[in-house]
Amino acid sequence: MQNTVPTENIFAQVQQQMAELFLGSAKAYPLLSLVNKIEYTETQNSVVYSDVNVRLLHYRSHSRKRNRTPILIVYAMINRYQILDVENKSVIKQLLDNGFDVYLIDWGTTDPNSKMKISDYVNNYMDKCVDIVRNNSGCDKITLLGYCMGGTFSTIYTSLHSEKVKNLVTVAPPIDSSKDTTVFGTFAKHLDVDTVVDAVGNIPPTLQHFFFLMLKPFKHYVEKYNQVVERSQDDIYLKNFLYSEKWLWDTPPIPGEVFRQWVKDVYQKNLLAKNRLRIGGTHINLRNIDTPLLNVVAEFDHLVSPNSSKMLNDLVGSRDKSLMSFQTGHTGLCASEFSQKEVWPRVIGWLADRS
Repeated sequence: MQNTVPTENIFAQVQQQMAELFLGSAKAYPLLSLVNKIEYTETQNSVVYSDVNVRLLHYRSHSRKRNRTPILIVYAMINRYQILDVENKSVIKQLLDNGFDVYLIDWGTTDPNSKMKISDYVNNYMDKCVDIVRNNSGCDKITLLGYCMGGTFSTIYTSLHSEKVKNLVTVAPPIDSSKDTTVFGTFAKHLDVDTVVDAVGNIPPTLQHFFFLMLKPFKHYVEKYNQVVERSQDDIYLKNFLYSEKWLWDTPPIPGEVFRQWVKDVYQKNLLAKNRLRIGGTHINLRNIDTPLLNVVAEFDHLVSPNSSKMLNDLVGSRDKSLMSFQTGHTGLCASEFSQKEVWPRVIGWLADRS
């Protein structure tokens, strides 16, 4: 005769385990007060251009290795670029050590009453920054390296100005929303974005945090805080955790009109993948991109489906195009020991062959 456990005992065990988990996560809250004491540790750079809230930063390589073609990094408008420059895991430093001069666009904090659209950032700020990099370096063409939303912006820019781009590197770019099965992608496709933007204007950090936390609520509210309590005596782990928390919560507002167009045109109408997107009145055709393309994706990405990103290789007109896929998550591509050992050495090798 098969033994069975009374249902009430199972429920009691589950309740006890859940209580222990939530109690454990609560113990992490005193540690979070240390976040305010964390300072971003940035690689030395200089500001070579600024306009309103946007800055162009220059990181000069002092390596004996020399790769002539400079790199302009275009990060997303969600969170800040410092995730690319984490101490001991810095993407920027790794590029510098391999002989690349690096420039980076800091989108800054948008004005409360901003009405700027994607075209203002791509055709104005990005184009100015590209020209400055070209003039400073003496190179007619540069490498564009775009991360997440910045990868989509870089793709759009290259379609419009391929004569200025020698290489296009995209990292986890949202491209084809029909292939995006993430929670955020599904949410964006059904969001009444007009009501949201009309009500709040720029998308405030609190609303962004809600969007992010709902992707994996148990992981973000409970699991990670239990883990930090268990490893709170590990100084290196704790420092990295607090740095990541600071970056996660230090989120600038997203310009409302950019968010409106991003959600409606890229996610809901899928115009970019259909070659029907218009930026500043100009039609974006991805077949116009004929530069060498490197597309880097994360197979465990919960923000951008890897299949959405991978479609870029099928849509561009480039003959020289590569896809690198890694068994990691969205930020694991840039702020992890794995990325330092596995991701960026391969990216750098690809770039060195084309610089």
